[in-house]
Amino acid sequence: MNWTKSMRTTVTEKLTWDNLLPSEQPIYVSSLVYSFGVFTLSSLVFTIMSGVIMAAYGPTWYQYSAAGAFFRSVHFWSVQAFFFFMTMHLVGQFFMGSWREGRAMTWVLGALSFGVSVITAFTGYLSRGDFFSQWNQVQSKDAFNGAGLDGFLNILNNGQVYGLHIAVLPLILIVLVGWHMVAVRAKGVVPPYQAAHVQKKEGEKR
Repeated sequence: MNWTKSMRTTVTEKLTWDNLLPSEQPIYVSSLVYSFGVFTLSSLVFTIMSGVIMAAYGPTWYQYSAAGAFFRSVHFWSVQAFFFFMTMHLVGQFFMGSWREGRAMTWVLGALSFGVSVITAFTGYLSRGDFFSQWNQVQSKDAFNGAGLDGFLNILNNGQVYGLHIAVLPLILIVLVGWHMVAVRAKGVVPPYQAAHVQKKEGEKR
């Protein structure tokens, strides 16, 4: 079997319409802890949409016009909401052991998304152009040099940092989040420990 046929067979078996767009969910999914992932995704959509609009019109627009200031505020608060809900999602899923029953890749993709989000937010903070971002830009340059990363990224190069923030890092984040969502849909949400124990007992009786 060649790799294209193997991939096509795997996708057909794992990503059925019932998995991608389920019409019913277990009762425990109505718990708040299962909603943090949706809140995180919603905040990410607002962050990306406001960021695209700001990037399209440029820094002069969002620094000096009322409409630009509005979208800059939307972008800022969307990022705050994104990190709040993502942290709640991460902590909640950690204590639920979301890597159980073959979901290790789902967990790894979520953790990688968190890491890339932090770096993306950092480059966004440095792109603000005010005194605080410039001061942190100079300070972080020493940290990057100390870590041996100065050969890959010149943190004082605003064009390089801005390009990473509006193009490279968001694309990586979108791919990781999309992959994470497909993995969630393929494996299903992880049940609480108690529900998993009951399901296991019922399976043994059959």
